[in-house]
Parts: sequence; C-alpha cells; structure tokens
Amino acid sequence: MSFIKVGVLRGGPSLEHEISLKTGKSVLLNLPEKYSGSDVFINKEGDWHFDRRPSDPERVFRSIDVIFNALHGRYGEDGKVQQLLEHFAIPYTGSGVMASALGMNKLLAREEFKKAGLKVPKAVVVNAENGSLKEAERVFKTISPPWVVKPISGGSSVGVFLVKSLPALISALEMAFNSGQEIFVEEYIAGKEATCGVIDNFRGEKHYALPVVEIIPPPGSGFFNYDAKYSGETKEICPANFSLSIKKEIENMARKAHSALGCRHYSRTDFIVSPKGVYTLELNTLPGLTEESLVPKALRAVGASYKEFLDHLIKMALKK
Repeated sequence: MSFIKVGVLRGGPSLEHEISLKTGKSVLLNLPEKYSGSDVFINKEGDWHFDRRPSDPERVFRSIDVIFNALHGRYGEDGKVQQLLEHFAIPYTGSGVMASALGMNKLLAREEFKKAGLKVPKAVVVNAENGSLKEAERVFKTISPPWVVKPISGGSSVGVFLVKSLPALISALEMAFNSGQEIFVEEYIAGKEATCGVIDNFRGEKHYALPVVEIIPPPGSGFFNYDAKYSGETKEICPANFSLSIKKEIENMARKAHSALGCRHYSRTDFIVSPKGVYTLELNTLPGLTEESLVPKALRAVGASYKEFLDHLIKMALKK
C-alpha cells in the first residue's frame, strides 16, 4: 500500500510557537492510516527540521505530497509561509495568501467584515510615535471605558489587555507598544463570548457551520485571554445555551466572515453576544487543533471524528 506523505508544519517564530507544537502533535497522532505523517518543525529562529534533522524547505518539499499547516501566528498564518508553499507548488491545508494576510491583520479584517454587513466594535488606531499619554487621552475622548487593547496582528489573545481607567490604559499602551509600533484600542462590549467554526464542502454544504460554542472565562479573567484559553479553567459549552435564533444568527455570521476574507478549508470566528446585538471580533484562519481547542470539541458535538476532519482537509488540499 502506498501512503500519501503528509508533512505536518509546526512551531515557527511567532509568540504562539508552543500552541503550534501542540496542534501539530495532535495532527500527527490522529492522521488516518492511509497517510504517512512527517514532522516538519521550524524553531523560533526560523530554522527548518524534517523528522528531527536539520533541513531546508526545498528538501522537505521533495519528500512529501502535501503540507498540513499547523502553524499559528506570524509567518505561518499571515500569508508568508503560504507564499513559499505556492512558489514550490506544494498543496497545503488552510487559507491562501490573501485570506491569511487579511485574517492576521485585525484592522483589514474589520473593514471586510463591515463591508459584509457584520457588526464590529468601535476602534481607534494608536501609534507609539505619539506617546502613550497623548494616545490614551485621544482614546478616552473617542471611546468610553472600559477598553480592549490589541495588537493589530497575532492570535491566541497574546498581548491583549482589558483596562478600565486612564492610568491603566496608559500602562497597557506602553506594554503593547513593545510588540508593535501600531496597535488598536476597541470598545469593550459587555456580553457572552461565543465562537463558531466553518468547514468548506462538508456534509453537503459549501460552508458548513459547526455548532456555536459558548465561552465562559474563569472568574476574574474578564475575557477569554491567553491564560484562560489554555489553562483548562474556562467553561466551553457546546452546543451553546443561546436561543435557537441567536445560534442561527452566529452560524450565518461565521459563514459571512469566512467568505468575506476569502477563506478556504476551515476557519473559526469569535463573537460577543450583547444586548446591543452580536458583534464580530476576529477570525482565525488556522484555529488551534489541540485537545483543549474549540474546533475539535464542536466536531465531536456533531458526531464527526477528528480523523474524519483531518482527512477532509487533506483531501481538499490535494484537489487544488
């Protein structure tokens, strides 16, 4: 029997390196039997390794049939590694160059969401050149507290701060500017957090929406931050306890967000359900696939196995 050789790309130079290692490990352990999986590891310095030996992209690509992209964050999720894969004509899972770049840039993604008719929180872009005090005062005059301070690029809620006072906002901006010259500050929408995955060409639907997951962060965390995501203390209710109409609305919004950015294969979009309506926060073009991750939990809720999901993604990648 000849196996399809799958290179599972994981690690990378981003702040989400450790999460990517876990996603990649889960993929390697759950590949269906018809696939032969190889570990394609990129260290934090950007050096490539193939099955634990130093290598380079060209040698890796000569040894595999398809790449399963298990990277998260900078380089792996922003369109850069996608450009490399397309240069070598290597099939790969996940969104292409443009959708990846849009999904990683929260400001550009917001604009596409608005064009698609999706509601997003108010936001102000701030620049380190103007100084934390001046920019905090500008935010204070534009948006009422509390505020959410976010990097323009990144995922897993790395570098995100929820602040309620002007002094706290100044401090948060100073810390946030360590990771980038430009960041943005969003109005805080009080409500219940939710997320919804979308899979292409699944179960007879062009864009199949997985069940909505309701996220209840641990007391005191304020929101679904990095620690809450991976500590195991957050409650994740799937299917969510929202009304049927709200769940349908979120599913439709997840499909719209997926299409608005031109995503392919799969994505997961985060929302806030508030008395003022449902707000779209951001879209993940390569959502986590660890044991604690949300997409595998939603798959189990509809009776779909992890192996079935991986098989589906690889088949779509090979069909391109």
